[in-house]
Amino acid sequence: MKNSESLKKLVQEKYSEIASQENASCCGSQDGNDSVYHMMTDDYAQIEGYQASADLGLGCGLPTQFAKIQKGDTVIDLGSGAGNDCFVARHETGESGKVIGIDFTAAMIRKARVNAEKLGLNNVEFRQGDIEDMPVSDNLADVIVSNCVLNLVPDKQKVIGEIYRCLKPGGHFSISDIVLVGDLPEALKTDAEMYAGCVSGAIQKNDYLTYIQKAGFIDIAIQKEKPVTLPDSILDRYMDSDQKADFKSGETGIFSITVFARKPGIKPLKSLNHAIGDQSNSCSPGAASGCC
Repeated sequence: MKNSESLKKLVQEKYSEIASQENASCCGSQDGNDSVYHMMTDDYAQIEGYQASADLGLGCGLPTQFAKIQKGDTVIDLGSGAGNDCFVARHETGESGKVIGIDFTAAMIRKARVNAEKLGLNNVEFRQGDIEDMPVSDNLADVIVSNCVLNLVPDKQKVIGEIYRCLKPGGHFSISDIVLVGDLPEALKTDAEMYAGCVSGAIQKNDYLTYIQKAGFIDIAIQKEKPVTLPDSILDRYMDSDQKADFKSGETGIFSITVFARKPGIKPLKSLNHAIGDQSNSCSPGAASGCC
């Protein structure tokens, strides 16, 4: 079993490689199969603030669509990559807000900063750091978002604790991630490429939600959930035909979920004024079914 530091190094190396590519995906980028390439990504095309040049296909959901970001909010994006979710969040916060992207990989930070400079966004910044020890102060953020990142982190409980620390009282998060239901074959969980590709680092769905509850969060809700179907090109690497048939017919599953939770307390008056003055931003269009 690899230790925490070696897993972090693996992920950092993988994402440095992705940052240097014009077309990449965290999920099977070496395969060349489009069904693998896009098997976990959601379509941002209709989301306001979306920048195609900053979308590396690394996500597994649309957390900003459900994040209830308001004008003037301070938003933190964990694992910000080339900046895509930060730029969507910036559209929601407007010029009066602030967006901070945190990423573990120096190459991603450089790429994101170039993208922000091209867009002329002065209230979006990117900080290199480990989200197990975030480079931000206590009680800073109104909203925290993340897209398919916590599953890559060895100590998920520590990250969730950091999210709690960095949110203002009454602040909330909306996080998309990969979780498991039932047991995956060990080969899938331990393979290095699959770990960096969003599956083998995932934990059981019930454990994931329990960690959030134990950290002290309230109003926990799954805003969106969808199954992830591994294509045969991946399953064939680890299973013969009989094993694959058993896997597909069993109760084992891989799911993309978007989870909302709130830190207890009352938001500062300034944030409440923004909520009163701009109700249109309480939920993004099309997200009504997921609003809490």
